[in-house]
Amino acid sequence: MFLILGFIIVFGSIVGGYLMHHGQIAVLLQWNEFLILGGAGIGSMMIGNPPGTLKRVVRQVLDLLKPNVFTEHAYAELLQVLYAVFQTARRDGLMGLEAHVEEPASSTLFQRFPIFTGHAPAVALLCDTVKVLLAGTVDDHHLAEILDTDLDQQHHEAMAGPTAISKTGDAMPGFGIVAAVLGVIITMGSIGGAASVVGEKIAAALVGTFLGILLAYGVFGPVAQAIEGRIASERAYMLCIRTALLAFARGDSPMSAVEFARRNIEPAERPSFAALEALVRNKAA
Repeated sequence: MFLILGFIIVFGSIVGGYLMHHGQIAVLLQWNEFLILGGAGIGSMMIGNPPGTLKRVVRQVLDLLKPNVFTEHAYAELLQVLYAVFQTARRDGLMGLEAHVEEPASSTLFQRFPIFTGHAPAVALLCDTVKVLLAGTVDDHHLAEILDTDLDQQHHEAMAGPTAISKTGDAMPGFGIVAAVLGVIITMGSIGGAASVVGEKIAAALVGTFLGILLAYGVFGPVAQAIEGRIASERAYMLCIRTALLAFARGDSPMSAVEFARRNIEPAERPSFAALEALVRNKAA
């Protein structure tokens, strides 16, 4: 919603100001300029990025049309998941988690938490780490390194999308100048004609520069920033899981491990300690 509202404000204020100066909308509708900038922008993005990154860009842009899932409710559910997992391990031993982490999609433990199970990377991080603890092949003090490596690689992959968008946005003013120069070249062929005709062609050429700058700072830049914000939200969610797993691996009680995770949540989304106790008791009941 904020994405669409932001675009309405950006384009509405620009077009509105232009009309207040008695400008004509038809002058801005230079489809050849749209073709030059659009084709050059898409082409340059295809040249500089693999197909996987391009697919990720499309998916990340479309995700901006949906609400951010990493809300206070999502964190409250995550704390319940972590407590349920750690309490099961404390009661039945790590072997009691084996069936759940091997087949999380059919696990009765995870099925109670739809937001968590709907986020595949979070499920993989939790289940794969528990598998490592089950195997006993990694010392507890090396677990942090494994988790950090995993999260860093995920972050690097996710950031490929906004980086591609940002770099393409940086190139748009240059493509706008290219479009303007092409328009000037065409105008030079009509230099001996009527002044009104030459003026129209110059105006059409300048539309390319206008569009390039507008797209760079009014579309590509803000979209890339919005995607980076979503990535930061997802990373904070994953870091919460990391903190809890490290606390559990060193022998902390389920409640202590979950409390460490709670303290890792940003204050705006963080439930109070009393709320955490209530969530744990309700889930246990």
